[in-house]
Amino acid sequence: MRIGIDIGGTKIEAVAIDDDLDVLATFRAPVRPGPNGVTAGAIEASEAVARAAGGEIESVGIGVPGAIRRGVVRNARNLCIESLDLETAVQQAIGVEVRVANDVNAAAVGAWGLRGASSKAFAYLNLGTGLAAGLVVDGRVWEGARGLAGEIGYVSADPHGPGHVDGLAGSLEGYASGSGVVAQWGVEGATAVDVFRAAAAGNARAIAIRDGVYFGAASAVRVLALTFDPDTVVVGGGLTLLGRPLSDGMAKHFAAWSEASPLIASLELDAITSLLADERPVHAIGAAIMGERHG
Repeated sequence: MRIGIDIGGTKIEAVAIDDDLDVLATFRAPVRPGPNGVTAGAIEASEAVARAAGGEIESVGIGVPGAIRRGVVRNARNLCIESLDLETAVQQAIGVEVRVANDVNAAAVGAWGLRGASSKAFAYLNLGTGLAAGLVVDGRVWEGARGLAGEIGYVSADPHGPGHVDGLAGSLEGYASGSGVVAQWGVEGATAVDVFRAAAAGNARAIAIRDGVYFGAASAVRVLALTFDPDTVVVGGGLTLLGRPLSDGMAKHFAAWSEASPLIASLELDAITSLLADERPVHAIGAAIMGERHG
């Protein structure tokens, strides 16, 4: 069986999958920040999910935030990691092939695989705590020269917009991420869900922030379409809890831009974009797929 591990800012989630991408067993635990905690957590997760599935580990894939090159994790700030050779550490501990990849890239592979792996140019847009994209071309992740392909959260959509990512005004992440929504709201201890509830109750400022999510998400799709020219864009992450209003809000921006520009119209943004409908853990499943290919 193949093991996939998703390491996030608050939890570690692991799955064991078979050749049909069916989940055989799952495991969850709180994450322990720092190099030692993250390494130990990944080892424990792989062993625990293997025991639960009752099989032998063939390969392990690990998705983790940060810039990843040759299995080394760099600048994973929410995990308190500056540099960690996670791939070597876990491989030495469990004795099977391990591959470490960026978590959004892993999610992109998972979403691509669960949709039947038919797309030739596939983009996965993650609207989670942060905003980033994973790109899959002919079945392989496009990571770029420095492992930073898809980090479009740093792109500014409006120089007068909210300052959030490294002080950049109007960044896509400032508009359409959980951390960006909370930063705009400015209430200690609040979550994005609190903001959306306030918007549903008619709070004007919350409505403006929610509408900004629609604008930021639509702008992110436009950036992906103009730079990567995908045939499919799947939007996932926690902010997709908005559901149909998010799709409709994005579609309004797509329509306005298409009416103003024949080039934008030719991208068919609304036709190629959809919300992730599969409730299976795409981050961990994608990590498992990437681990098997590495092995």
